[in-house]
Amino acid sequence: MDATFELLTERLRVRPLKPEDVEPLLTILGDAETMRWYPEPFDRDGVAAWIDRVTESYRSNGFGLFAVEEQATSEFLGDCGPTVQLVDGEAHVELGWHVRRDRWGQGIATEAGAACRDWCFTNLDVDHLISLIRPENRQSWHVAEKLGMTIWKETMRAELRHYVYRLARRV
Repeated sequence: MDATFELLTERLRVRPLKPEDVEPLLTILGDAETMRWYPEPFDRDGVAAWIDRVTESYRSNGFGLFAVEEQATSEFLGDCGPTVQLVDGEAHVELGWHVRRDRWGQGIATEAGAACRDWCFTNLDVDHLISLIRPENRQSWHVAEKLGMTIWKETMRAELRHYVYRLARRV
């Protein structure tokens, strides 16, 4: 993944994550309320390892989660983008997102998600995208549905039930 890569939307800049993003990403992945649908929030080392895994995905897959910034201020708002996830033993490209809690409800995940969805279908050889969402996480349901996804099936991950939202490439 080229370090100069970016996607621009009306309000947002989407760019590769880098090691310097540990602290701002920790405010999201380390927040108990934001991460209540995960087994537990991340500590600083966990966020650094998250960024290391994303960087490895850039090398091995040519894509991974991206940082999301506000264009006007360069303020770090979250992450969004494609990752490879196993669902019932089969690899899929998942579109995921996390947004800083004080910016929830402002359409940031949907705006970044739409840019990443479109980038995936333009640049990756995939016929569909998925999003893994816990049944209790209504906020993420709404984002997935605004991106055109519908529930495809259910699966278990980390001993927790997840909906698998799916969107087929438009032909």
